[in-house]
Amino acid sequence: MRRFIASLVGVGVLAYGGTIAFLTHFDHVTAPQLPAASPTLKDPAALAAFNVIREARCDYCHAVGRDLPFYFKLPIAKQLMESDLHQGLRHFRIEPVLEAFKNGTAPTEEQLSRIEEVITQNRMPPTAYLLMHWHAHLSDGDRQAVLKWVEDTRRKYYADTGAASQFTGEPVRPVPASIPVDAAKVELGRKLFFDKTLSGDGTLNCASCHDLNHGGVDHLVTATGISGQKGPINVPTVYDAYFKIAQFWNGRAKDLAAQAAGPVMNPVEMGSHDWTGVAQKLEANPDYTPLFQSAFGPDAKIDLATITTAIAEFEKTLITPDSPFDEYLKGNASALSEQAKRGYEKFKSIGCSGCHSGIALGGGAYEAMGLEGDYFKDRGGKLTAADEGRFDVTHNPEDHSRFVVPTLRNIDQTAPYFHDGSVKTLDEAVRKMAKYQTPDAAISDQDVSDIVAFLKSLTGKYDGHSLVEMGQPAAAQ
Repeated sequence: MRRFIASLVGVGVLAYGGTIAFLTHFDHVTAPQLPAASPTLKDPAALAAFNVIREARCDYCHAVGRDLPFYFKLPIAKQLMESDLHQGLRHFRIEPVLEAFKNGTAPTEEQLSRIEEVITQNRMPPTAYLLMHWHAHLSDGDRQAVLKWVEDTRRKYYADTGAASQFTGEPVRPVPASIPVDAAKVELGRKLFFDKTLSGDGTLNCASCHDLNHGGVDHLVTATGISGQKGPINVPTVYDAYFKIAQFWNGRAKDLAAQAAGPVMNPVEMGSHDWTGVAQKLEANPDYTPLFQSAFGPDAKIDLATITTAIAEFEKTLITPDSPFDEYLKGNASALSEQAKRGYEKFKSIGCSGCHSGIALGGGAYEAMGLEGDYFKDRGGKLTAADEGRFDVTHNPEDHSRFVVPTLRNIDQTAPYFHDGSVKTLDEAVRKMAKYQTPDAAISDQDVSDIVAFLKSLTGKYDGHSLVEMGQPAAAQ
């Protein structure tokens, strides 16, 4: 019996060893490759990071159309693997990163931050995967190679907004003091932004929902439109919206001009019926003719294109530099309290910076709400059309409840929070984000307090005035 058991053990060991050898060969043969002309081959830091990602075969679960190992086709294992693949694709898509390696270009700031997050937290590759792919284990040297590449890439491509040299490798960078704009279009756009004739009944303007004296929002759960109608979703701030990859929570507007066109014609928002009618009302105002001519030339037309282009140009100026945190990034160590500094470090260590990165601390990607927990089940109530998120635009099942990551700039001035406006305070928002979006489901009261202190340090200035001061009653100023 002992010999029999020993034989079975031996056969099992041989089978397991043979499987590992086969998978190692398969993984290497089918792994992503760099073309001979790829600039990455001449960049030691980028090449080292690519080799780590290639060796770990991150593309198995974070890309589509891959030649997968044989066990993906076996009964039971197939179901388990399909679940892992679904979650991998839901969390992160690595194809753009591999393409950047091939072309010798930079991944986006959000992509760099997501990679940094999982490497720092030692979350990838997962243990179960390593049981079958021994070679995919990442050593400390491997992890450091990836982190060095992330920092080098940030310093090379994303260090142009004034951060001190010691902070150019950080996932966040300062808001620039200004961006190039056309002054004539800005002047016209400012007037249009506050003009109520754009609405169907002359009662609303852009500022009705995007109050520049109150964080660029209306502080309501969902917007109130024409005739008191309630909108389906919380109003995003217009401040620093220029830095987002797309506008609206579901990203249906590719830029600020496309966004400006939406509410004017929406029957629940500003309620105009057609752009011809809007143009006729503007043409009847003699103030507009010289403004449109100055912005678009002597033969300028007043129409959808010129109206929304001008509003967008004005909105490009709604950036908020000079926050205490920006001053800290620029080298002023005393600009930030010790508590806020602790909060920033915790913000990074639990994974918040994986999505909230770049100039706006957000807006650089789409993310699923409830990535690490069932937010909607715990929230209760029926799912609404607003809860569909990006799916409403793409109709891709992977995009259900996926939204443009909101910016955290001036976040203490933009309550209530989340797309559904369901959260009233920053404390609660931090706790829920930790629970539903990060692996750290529970964080201490001290951690929450520290992170909130950091978030409050993100409030900047518009036109030289602090948004905190702008939001105070006149008697208190």
